[in-house]
Amino acid sequence: MSFDEEWSAARAAAASDAAMRLNQAPAPTPGGGGPDLALDQDRIGAVGSEAYKLHTRLQTDGKHAATATTEAAGALTREGFASGAALLKAGTLWETQVKTLVAACANISNGLNYSLSSHAKDEQQLHADFTASAIDTYLK
Repeated sequence: MSFDEEWSAARAAAASDAAMRLNQAPAPTPGGGGPDLALDQDRIGAVGSEAYKLHTRLQTDGKHAATATTEAAGALTREGFASGAALLKAGTLWETQVKTLVAACANISNGLNYSLSSHAKDEQQLHADFTASAIDTYLK
């Protein structure tokens, strides 16, 4: 079947399907009325970019007080204050939380970059498949 024949058949099926849907209530969609899956590359790219920026800043800014906190906790402990151990525990917990946030931002950024790349490859493959079906017209 040639590309033009495939295209005509697809358009006829879509028109027939649309005509049938006019005589009934629209089917409910899980998302509330929009398409089930939409990929807005600009928005996804912006979110991925912001996640990367946050990742970069957290790696440096999230650790800037670590040395001072450890030194203060040590000084308080040496002077016999119980708050030294509590401050050290708070500093350790802070570092753990920063590492978790850094990893989460990296996962978001990398996941969105992968999604965009994968979508682009799928689009190229579809374009190649449709182009190949159009070539059949010229080979006959």
